[in-house]
Parts: sequence; structure tokens; C-alpha cells
Amino acid sequence: MIKKNKWAWIWVPVLYFTQGLPFVLVVTVSVIMYKKLGISNADIGLYTSWLYLPWVIKPLWSPYVDIISTKRNWFIAMQLLISIALLGIGLALPTNIFFVTTLACFWMAAFASATNDVASDGYYMIGLTQDKQSFFVGIRSTFYKLANVTGQGLLVILAGFLETYYGDNTKAWSITMIAAALLMLGLTVANFFVTPKYESSDAITLEKPKGFFEVFTTFFRKKGMGMALTFILFFRLGESQLVKMAAPFFLDPVEKGGLGYSTAEVGTIYGTVGVIMLTLGGILGGILISRDGLKKWMLPMVLSINIPNAFYAFLAITSTNHIAAVVTTVVLEQFGYGFAIAGFMVFMIYIAEGASKTSHYALATGFMALGMMLPGLISGYMQEWLGYDGFFIWVVLGALPAIFLLKYLDYPADYGKKGAGNDR
Repeated sequence: MIKKNKWAWIWVPVLYFTQGLPFVLVVTVSVIMYKKLGISNADIGLYTSWLYLPWVIKPLWSPYVDIISTKRNWFIAMQLLISIALLGIGLALPTNIFFVTTLACFWMAAFASATNDVASDGYYMIGLTQDKQSFFVGIRSTFYKLANVTGQGLLVILAGFLETYYGDNTKAWSITMIAAALLMLGLTVANFFVTPKYESSDAITLEKPKGFFEVFTTFFRKKGMGMALTFILFFRLGESQLVKMAAPFFLDPVEKGGLGYSTAEVGTIYGTVGVIMLTLGGILGGILISRDGLKKWMLPMVLSINIPNAFYAFLAITSTNHIAAVVTTVVLEQFGYGFAIAGFMVFMIYIAEGASKTSHYALATGFMALGMMLPGLISGYMQEWLGYDGFFIWVVLGALPAIFLLKYLDYPADYGKKGAGNDR
């Protein structure tokens, strides 16, 4: 009999690293790759933001992840499909129709990754008790973001090295994406061996939805759901735009308002100090929520994800590209992101509580993805219209709605605290 919390220190890091890698490749590394292959900022912002769509609409098929087969079978299959899609990108880049072809492969990876998220998050919620969910939310968000840093750090460093070595950006990125496909395949194999078969155990009570439409009606009828979803939509309003234009800002030459950094330099900054600060922020967030409950730390977490945006504005307004200033900005951004996302994830776990929690969590994260996609669609146009300095000021103002909405949220102050309902 496999009990809850079994082997969590092994499978939680591996599972969420695997969840984070395809996401960052689809929505962030694609931005850097297309920038280095000569695509305009407006097209980058538009087409790569549309890649968020599978995460927005994943609730439409999330009930089937509950009803058909096991969540473990689903995420293993989807991870394998992602590996194939990434390989397709690597092989398609040297062709004359690389933009259309690679976008199609990114779309396949995006749909598979969104489905993988549904299955992985559902597995997390049935495999851990409530207090362990709160404790490990810092660990999961840290390894999720570590995968992000691996993508936009180590893999970008590799691409930058190969750009210099071959003098051919297309060849460099082709090899990099093939390497990403092999890494994803290795992670899939690892998950196959380290994830316990909780769903076949009598120790786990499966909460299967009774009907497809019941999933949606029970979710939207929950008390305070309208305000909760509004908050989710606005929580990352600033970051959703910054994440699309941060890499172009680093890479664009100084005469265009950028910082003039190379591909390898950008990857190195995110892959060194970024990793350390992200890890500290994510782990600290989970520990503090587990100790004090969510309510105490919600405002500091909202502020922590938004305050670093002001440092980007400072760099752009003053045309500062000194390495110390840039690294400080990335340090604050990564720490703040890790710290804030811990609280954000616990809040979404709370509103998903009850029957059909896997599908309800998918609905919550679908709204989160919508809150990333819609602002991201206009981010490139806003940057070209306002310039980098005006754009980052606009991003700073994006923090205001979430801060305003905080006082209207209804949730238990001690939610996530150790000893508070930890049998669930």
C-alpha cells in the first residue's frame, strides 16, 4: 500500500523540473531564438504569446485526464510527445520555411505541455496531504523555475557558444533544440521510474467527476470565485509583458535602447546568480506559508514579483548596462518570482479544493495562462510604441490592480499552515 507523501522528496523535484522545461522552451526560449534568427519584436510578441493558448483552454479537456486512465500515464505520454516536438523544431530550423514549421512544432509541444501540467498537478494533489502540498509548493515552484533557468540559461549559453563557434545562428539553434529534445526524453524516463503508482493504491481516494459539465458548474459556483479569478488574471499583469521583452531588451544594441549583451552573456546571467536566488525565493516562500499560513504573506509576495520591474525601468531610462546593475536586477527578479509564485500556487490549490480538484486546478491555471497571454500579445507593440524606457514604466504600473484586489479575496488566513487540515 502506497501512502500519501511517499518518496515526495524524489518525485516532486523531478516531476516539476520536467513540467517547467517545455513551458520555458515554448514561451521564453522561442523568443530568444526567433530574435537571433531575425524576426521582429512585434511578430515575436504576437506569435509567441498565442502559444499560451493551450494553457488557457486546457480546462476544456482536463476532465478527460480525470476520467480516462491515470494521471501518471497521461504525463508520461505527454512528456514523450514533447520530446518528439522539440526534435522536430531542431530538424526544421535549417529549412526555408522554418518559421511556420517550428511554430507548428511549438504548438504541438504547447498542447502536450498543457496536458502534462493538468496530469502532474492532479498527481501532486492526490499524492500529498494539505500541509505537505504547502510545504512542497516552494520546492515544486523552485524546480519548475530551475527548469526555466536551465532553458533560458544553460541552453541559451549553449546556443550562444555554438553561434560563435559555427558563425551560423541557424545551425547553432538547431543543435540546441535537438539537445533540448534529448534532455526532455531523459527526464521522461526518470519520471517513469521515480513516480509512485498512487492511483492504483487503496490508500488514495480518487475524486472522479460525475459528468463533464459538472466540473465547470461546480467550479464557477464556489463562493468568491469571481473575485478570485479576477485576481488571478491580474496577478502577473506586469510580469506577463516583461517576460516577453526582457530578452530583446538585453540583446538589442544600445542605439536601439537595449543593453547590447550577447546571447551567451544573457544565458550566463540567468544560469548562475539567477538560479541561486530563484531557489532561495521559492523554498523560503513555501516554508513561510507552511509556518504562518497564506494570509500573512500574500501582500509581500505580490510586491516581490512586481518591485523588480522598477529596476528594469531604471536600466532603460538611464541606459545603464553595467554588469553589476544588470545582475542585481536579475537577482531581485528571480528571487521575487520564486517567493511570489509559492503563494500564488497555494492560493490556486485552495480554490480547487473539493471534488474534481484536478480539473478545478486546471481551470484556475487556465485563467492564469489567460492573464499571461493577453498582455503578452500586445507587449511587442507596446515596446515598439513606447520604447524600452516607457514600456518598463508601463509594466511597473501593471502591479496596481493585483494590489488593489488583495483586500477583496476570501480565504482562510491559516490555509496551508502546518497542522491546519493536513489530512486532506
